[in-house]
Amino acid sequence: MDISPRTQQNLISQWAFDTRPILGRLHLWLEDVQVEWIKGKPRDPNMAGAISFVDNRTENMLAMTAAVTALGTKLFGRYGEGANLDKTALNRVKKDADAISAYAMSESLWYLSRTLPENHAIMVCLGEGLMPKAGETMEMGANPLLGFGRVYARPEVAKFLDDCVLKLINDPGYQWEDFKRAIVIKDITVWGAAIDTLENTARFAKGEATGPLTILHLFDQPLAITDQYEGYIGTLVLPRQVVERAADDSLLINYFTPRHLVIKAITMTYPGIKPENIHVWTLQGKSREPRIGKLWEEWETAGVHLVGENWTLPTRFSPFTDSGTYAPTFAVKTWQDEKNQTHLFIVDGYAASAEAIQAASLSSILDLDISLAVFSSTFVLSYDKDAASMKLDPEANDFSLCLKQNFFKQDLGEDLVNSYRESIRQARDAGIPLKKKTITADDLIAEKKWQTLAIGGYMLPDPYTGAPGVTQISEDTYTVTVRMTSKKGDKRITFSLRLLEPFDQSKLVFTPLLNRFLKGEDFLARAVKISDSGRIRNELQTLCTDALEHFADRVVLRFEKIPRSIISRQGQKTLRTILTWYKKNHPIWFEWLELD
Repeated sequence: MDISPRTQQNLISQWAFDTRPILGRLHLWLEDVQVEWIKGKPRDPNMAGAISFVDNRTENMLAMTAAVTALGTKLFGRYGEGANLDKTALNRVKKDADAISAYAMSESLWYLSRTLPENHAIMVCLGEGLMPKAGETMEMGANPLLGFGRVYARPEVAKFLDDCVLKLINDPGYQWEDFKRAIVIKDITVWGAAIDTLENTARFAKGEATGPLTILHLFDQPLAITDQYEGYIGTLVLPRQVVERAADDSLLINYFTPRHLVIKAITMTYPGIKPENIHVWTLQGKSREPRIGKLWEEWETAGVHLVGENWTLPTRFSPFTDSGTYAPTFAVKTWQDEKNQTHLFIVDGYAASAEAIQAASLSSILDLDISLAVFSSTFVLSYDKDAASMKLDPEANDFSLCLKQNFFKQDLGEDLVNSYRESIRQARDAGIPLKKKTITADDLIAEKKWQTLAIGGYMLPDPYTGAPGVTQISEDTYTVTVRMTSKKGDKRITFSLRLLEPFDQSKLVFTPLLNRFLKGEDFLARAVKISDSGRIRNELQTLCTDALEHFADRVVLRFEKIPRSIISRQGQKTLRTILTWYKKNHPIWFEWLELD
């Protein structure tokens, strides 16, 4: 939309004013803002007006949070440095990239929280990074992340919610209903968040040309999740009209529907569509064959096109199928080719839990039907048997026998049995619904009337929407694209951001304090600020959350629980030296920390 120079200047000024806490914290200057409306329209001549349940300033700060996270990660997250490295070295690059992205987003949310109404808070309910992904093994440990229970609010509200979260995690008698009742009594509004600060980390580390982005979904209420959780979830994403048309003929379409019946529903909805013009995106690779190989066979038998990297999307980009199950959701729709033939893009298979739930929450926004099924973290059984195994009682005396007789028909090793038992326990303890055969986003949100704001910041071009990645336009200035999607509107915002410091100094601004110290910066030569206490606490939660134990106002760091792949033996010695010095020289500021 063409706007006058005065209106454009007003737009830039308004964005700069609204987002100045984040820009100031990360030493950035806003040079320009361009807004493209994909759906909806601005409510006033200055292109302002929130499209979600938050006010306009908060919405602008959320957009800037995604922008600076994408920018900082692309510039300072070691993009491409993992190419041709072995798994251990590649994993180190991935963890460094995750650390930068999690730090940039966390710092932005902290400064954003200081502008929230006094009784409001953002609480992270789902985060990506606890579970090893493709190319990783269990001993590699969790990646830096923003996970369950991280609260961003004014101090009094944050302290109250932190206490409630500790009860959820540690007190079996304190349930979701108790948490919900507590925030109602206190008259606190909690906005839940599902966050993946760096989607497609492996592609980022290897220097692939497309894919990596940062994702933040904000809900108008907390998700009904009561502990840290990351697992796998089956997903089938279809246009809603396909499922509704099938229902007219009493045909039930969900994740477990045989795929030839799904094709029948598609042809009923789009008469004349050819099987080869039905394009099914699914994760591929040998490691995934035991789980979803049967799905591939069903689609191929019906003559449907399984999307591969040698195919071209309508955006003129080629897709990828090694990772990245969230972004393809935006491409689920029909289109006409040059021969006027109808094509349909759909998504099938499975995803990590955060990606699956983020995608599922897009259903009402994009007019999709997204059916989910909870899986284990073990890639041995096919999708249908694996989902059924998650309904067993992990505490039953005959659990091993039931697993063997119902699913394997052979003797099982203790490690395999324990892996399934632990998957069920983790999902159950986090409040993930296990009794229903399939679930939707509604099953993870207490109040069935809910709203979400989906925010994505693109580090590199996105094949599924055609959004560009971070682009350098001058020596110190870069453009970053953010997409904000809600039921009220859908807009693409392009920021031009200038670094106010030399590149090397800007790198320090975006790098976690502890990472800087562990890589050789002399912590003794640096002036200590009271804010270092909060920064270090935040960074420990992000860097090695599995090694922290919370007791009232104290946090105990168990060094033996820090995987050496995250922090080497020498690095752990250095970390202990750093934290011991802080505690000794600033005991009041670091009273919360205990070292074990």
